[in-house]
Amino acid sequence: MRISFLLHNAYGIGGTIRTTFNLAQALAARHTVGIVSVFRHRDTPIMGAPSGVALSHLVDLRPGSPEYDGDRPEHQRPARVFPRGDGRHRQYSRLTDARIAGYLGSVEADAVIGTRPGLNVHIARQTRPGPLRIGQEHLALDSHGYRIRREIGCRYPLLDALTTVTEADAAAYRALGLPGLRIEAVPNSVPAPALSPADGAARCVIAAGRLTRVKRYDLLVKAFAQVVAVRPDWRLRIYGSGDRTGDEHHALTALIAEHGLERRIRLMGNAGTLETEWVKGSIAAVTSERESFGMTIVEAIRCGLPVVATDCPHGPREIIEDGVDGRLVPVGDVDAIADALLGLINDDELRRRAGAAALAASERFDPERIAARHEALLGELAGRAGSGAGRRPGRDALFRARGAFSDAACAARALARRALRRGSA
Repeated sequence: MRISFLLHNAYGIGGTIRTTFNLAQALAARHTVGIVSVFRHRDTPIMGAPSGVALSHLVDLRPGSPEYDGDRPEHQRPARVFPRGDGRHRQYSRLTDARIAGYLGSVEADAVIGTRPGLNVHIARQTRPGPLRIGQEHLALDSHGYRIRREIGCRYPLLDALTTVTEADAAAYRALGLPGLRIEAVPNSVPAPALSPADGAARCVIAAGRLTRVKRYDLLVKAFAQVVAVRPDWRLRIYGSGDRTGDEHHALTALIAEHGLERRIRLMGNAGTLETEWVKGSIAAVTSERESFGMTIVEAIRCGLPVVATDCPHGPREIIEDGVDGRLVPVGDVDAIADALLGLINDDELRRRAGAAALAASERFDPERIAARHEALLGELAGRAGSGAGRRPGRDALFRARGAFSDAACAARALARRALRRGSA
């Protein structure tokens, strides 16, 4: 099968890039796989190109490149197709509209897979007849605003299938009543680390992720102050960077100083390869108020660390088995976080047993297993559409019918909005 992924920017850093690379590389062992990056701003991918996967781009933003597109007039005009509700809308333009349309109108693939809502909308509206149209959602539905949810309701029925990274999010999308759309939960994958797993002997707790308010590292710092009061021999390392303002970094630094924990807690910044850092610890901590999935949880258990995590929507409960390979605690409860950490810290055998259970459970996130689930979905969809590649008249007629429904639904909602505005005027 020929499979093409459409990605925002394969040359940057992010969880969606990492998991797309993992999946594409695993699929490339048995299929012809390519990744089309809308943007390219540097010569080589920061996260390393997946082996066996063809990588191309649509818009060149490399300064000094002979193919530089950043100064084209159409790149200065806002996009019409890429939806305004997608948080990346300001980066898209009439140029990206045209380049994406050209790619989707001529793509030689059996399946085209989008990796964010705006690109899923492009695939739904512009893919030529023939290829399977698959959307991926890496963020939870409830994290989307009204505008993008409106586009989802109008355009996603034109897709063959939508995959979410959690069962909870799949249920949320099914509740929207999107006609004709197959919705499946398939988690992200993380490869087995090249290093030996953690042995549980290090007196160190590891946390990782962007320094943003939603991660609630302030709660972790306060909880660790309670831990240090009992076990001053343990340390906490937090990996990750924040936004350009550095506000969260400054706030955490001040909080650490307030509790006198400068020698116990370190803000480590970004790490080149996190797996080399996970294995230096014995426990992982995730104190977010919400997660779309929980890639850091999977990365930690793949390295043999039990995880103490807040029981937030949507991912932790679907990854951690409470009391077996980690602990789930109420969101925002500093005392519960501290108690869960101390429970593992004060019991060496429990910590090692939980780490071994985490390592064994993590195998279900191996890229080969996740790729097999995607293969099964694509195979079933292709079988329903008819054997072989190329045009499928019955399926194309179905798309036309869905398209008519989609356009009618969008028009009806627009009329309703106008009527509402007139009524409130």
